[in-house]
Amino acid sequence: MNNMKFIGLALLCLFGVGVSAQEVIPLYSDYKIPFAKDGAEVPRLTVFRPAKDFSRGTAVIVCSGGSYGGRANSVEGGPACRKLAEAGITAFLLDYRVPRSEWMERKEVVPLTDAQRAIQYVRENAKVYGIDAGRLGIMGFSAGGHLVSTVGTHLSSTLLDNPKGTSLRPDFMVLVYPVISFSDSLTHEGSRMNLVGPEITADEIALYSNELQVTGQTPPTYLTSGMDDRIVDVRNSLYFAAALKQHQVPVELFLYEKGDHGYGVFNLKAKLQWIDDCIDWITKDRWKR
Repeated sequence: MNNMKFIGLALLCLFGVGVSAQEVIPLYSDYKIPFAKDGAEVPRLTVFRPAKDFSRGTAVIVCSGGSYGGRANSVEGGPACRKLAEAGITAFLLDYRVPRSEWMERKEVVPLTDAQRAIQYVRENAKVYGIDAGRLGIMGFSAGGHLVSTVGTHLSSTLLDNPKGTSLRPDFMVLVYPVISFSDSLTHEGSRMNLVGPEITADEIALYSNELQVTGQTPPTYLTSGMDDRIVDVRNSLYFAAALKQHQVPVELFLYEKGDHGYGVFNLKAKLQWIDDCIDWITKDRWKR
């Protein structure tokens, strides 16, 4: 194989068909990073643009899971962004800060602040990316799903500077085998420990149990989980879906009989894939009220 063919094949494998090379943006390029201590990691967005002239004008911010102790970008966020971009949806992979006391003050509010900043940035730069500021969703896997559901249920809670008054409410949410509840019977212990810590109070448990925080303003939501998930109990998704229904918020629930935890965008135990159904839900505006 000659060098030019090899380079072309490598680029196809790296970026996927019809997906532009990624652009990496510091999340707080125009702001001081809130709550950061010296030597802390710098949160960022990686942009996955659709092929030229194929953009649908919709954008999705993607948050990988990792128990609030890391970010599983290689198996969750990255593949999801490529699938979205191939479907004409501009995707933004968010490297939110992992909550660690040695790197930041008030670690429990830092991931939410970063996610809200990502929404703020994308909305304020919608024209730059050729997207509609009113067609902005956010997707989260596992603990990233807890972060995303927090974004959608704590709409009046922000410590982010927002001088332009930009809406921090996503237009829709996608939650993939999400941690939703911090209650003892439902939570993923590692995620709860990493975000808040061992001295969590009853009030904090209720505050971060997002099935209890749903309102009529919570965005329309697409949920997928495996019924056999032994790491994050499927009842997290079921309880959240039930709360959305009670508040008349549109919800789509895609359950697998078998899937375990961490299947990402492709469940090897299933024929039909949630990501294809979800992209249809997004692009056909099934999330609109």
